[in-house]
Amino acid sequence: MARHRKRISRRVLLATAAVAAGAVLAPVTVQAATADTAGRGQGPVRALEQAAHPLRSTEPGGNTADLRALGSMIGDAKVVGLGEATHGSHEFFTMKERVFRHLVEKKGFTTFALELSWSAGLQIDDYLQTGKGDARQIAKETLTNSPWDREEFVSLIEWMRDYNRHHPARTVHFMGDDIGAPALSDEFFGRVTGYVQKNNPEALSRLDELYTGLRPIDDVFAYLGKPLAERQRLAVKAQQALELVSGLKGSGGEAFDWAEQNARSVAQTAEFLTLNPDDPESNAASQRFRDEVMAQNVSWWQQRTGQKVLLSAHNDHVAYVASDPETYSKTQGSFLRDAMGKNYLPIGFTFNQGSFLSKDAALGGEWKKFTVPAAEPDRNEATLDQVRYRDFYLDVRTAPAAARDWLNTARPTLNVGTLFPVEPRDTVLAKAYDVLIHLHEVREADKLKP
Repeated sequence: MARHRKRISRRVLLATAAVAAGAVLAPVTVQAATADTAGRGQGPVRALEQAAHPLRSTEPGGNTADLRALGSMIGDAKVVGLGEATHGSHEFFTMKERVFRHLVEKKGFTTFALELSWSAGLQIDDYLQTGKGDARQIAKETLTNSPWDREEFVSLIEWMRDYNRHHPARTVHFMGDDIGAPALSDEFFGRVTGYVQKNNPEALSRLDELYTGLRPIDDVFAYLGKPLAERQRLAVKAQQALELVSGLKGSGGEAFDWAEQNARSVAQTAEFLTLNPDDPESNAASQRFRDEVMAQNVSWWQQRTGQKVLLSAHNDHVAYVASDPETYSKTQGSFLRDAMGKNYLPIGFTFNQGSFLSKDAALGGEWKKFTVPAAEPDRNEATLDQVRYRDFYLDVRTAPAAARDWLNTARPTLNVGTLFPVEPRDTVLAKAYDVLIHLHEVREADKLKP
């Protein structure tokens, strides 16, 4: 029992550290591998090849004829979850920009959503809509200490701003769907109080009172150092503040909708931060709550704006089921499927070998390079890498029977989050995703230029 509690406590620390680093959470525990049983009937490699569509490139720009089949697979989905098997590989990040560009130009998508705080997403979107500021400075302010603090995301933001310059009547948007970590700034609280001051000044004094002690959250770790009872009291006040703002609906209009949603984000964050790091059940409940919040925010954005959304997050967040169900009992992808049905479609990533960014410390630490060799024979990636195409994608739902049989079998699969080393965990690809992208080799994402 003592060893079990030690292992759980370590997972709690890792999850808390990940939130402080930018609300980035991913699998951190180990599960034993199972034997590969895919040799029955038609060989799985041949069957997978029949379903596979080769990728010309993972780099954005240029011809996108190789993505036409992907567009057909996506169909009329309004939200597409695009995962990543690591939080810091160049090819995953550039492929996201490439897919997003294609969906904007060919499928009518207009929003890129990231596993980033709601408040940071608004800051990036303000830049995209107004052009005020500089892409690199905006990235530095919103992405620092996260795995997305890289050249690849500066490239994405720059492309989105350039697109808006040339398409002012149909601009693209950036949203963060996550809780407010590692900080919730005074300026963000001002988006709520400023609206009330302008439209319902008689309610401002009570709102300021409710936010006292909560506004601002400069550092999640410092905030978590408050006694649990105090954090719970502040969470109640944040919920009361949301109810106060919601009760002002008589003012109505777009400005009200956004003020209410911003107040909701404050309440969501305060509720999440009532987690008790010493209680494994509290941690698991908090992770479920976080995935539910991310799904709610994406759903709100899609319904409020009517825009189609490409949702970027770790594989375990976009998937229908996580490879670590003990920590993530219900994923963002599962919540979105409940809310949207076939209007939600998850795409997972796998890779055979290469380098990426992760950390070797549970608390603090820096994102740095790690490298893994080719996948062991019992892993999903080893068989996928035998397909004759270096990089490819396939529709899990319509693959030949032998391929579907193989895809429906649990095998070790590597997903790397905020801590390395980790071992591959058993994953049933067909239960997790509708579409799968496999890359032969990846490398670590590029550091920001001076």
